[in-house]
Formats: sequence, C-alpha cells, structure tokens
Amino acid sequence: MCVLMLFNDIDQLSYKEIENATKINSLDLIKCLYYMVFVNGKNIIKKEPMNGYIGEGDLFFVNDMFKNKFYEKLQTRKNVEEDRRPQIEAAIVRIMKFKKKLDHKNIIAEVTKELKSLFLPNPTEIKKRIESLIERDYLERENIHNNLYRYLA
Repeated sequence: MCVLMLFNDIDQLSYKEIENATKINSLDLIKCLYYMVFVNGKNIIKKEPMNGYIGEGDLFFVNDMFKNKFYEKLQTRKNVEEDRRPQIEAAIVRIMKFKKKLDHKNIIAEVTKELKSLFLPNPTEIKKRIESLIERDYLERENIHNNLYRYLA
C-alpha cells in the first residue's frame, strides 16, 4: 500500500525513488513490485522497460486501464437496486390503493409476495420506498399508530 500511496502525488517513479521513499528492503520491494506489475488481473502498475524482471533502472507508473472486478460488481448491484426502486414503489401503491390501510409488517409481506416472481425485495429498501412515498404524499402515517399507513388518493 505504501508503494501505491507514492503515486498519489507523482505520476512516475524510478525503482530507487520507490526504495528510498518506502525504506523497504530490496528483496521485498522487488516481490511487491513484481506482483503489482506482472500478475495477470492485478496490473495496478506498469513499468518501462516492460521485460520480465524488476531492475534498478526501471521506471514505474500507474496503469490507467486497471479495473477492479469487485468495484464493477458493486456498481452493477447499485444500478440494479436503482432500477428496482420504481417497481417496489409501484407495488406499494397498488397494494395500498386496494387495501387503503396496512401496517408496516403486512406491507413488507404483501410487496415481497407480489414481487417475488421478479426478484426478492430487501425489507430495508421497501421501508425506504415507503418513506419516499410518504414524502411525496402518496401515503401517510396514522396519527395514533405510527406503524400503520394509509393510502392517499
């Protein structure tokens, strides 16, 4: 990590500059740089010349084309969740339009039942969508029972 941190301020570093800045012994630094330069899928850093070993005369720079697959999966999951929000809200509105009044537990159960053929909605996301519908005056909380919701036509 300390090697990568050096590239926050500088675009290109020599082997000697990295060694002096990190104070990592030569053998460990070579292993570290080798792993970041040559291991497939983990090419965080590139070097010049691009030969099969790490030398004292090499120059290192960040690989701008590096993509972390874990980050891509997280981004995809986030996009899917955003795409599902309107479906969850539509299900809540349909159910509440028909039932007029429901408590929180039953809304969660009904929405899950209605959407389970498409996907299994997260109860936390359903709660967020209920709050969003309350803010936009589609639903309201009962004055006496805070856990009971009423549909507003």
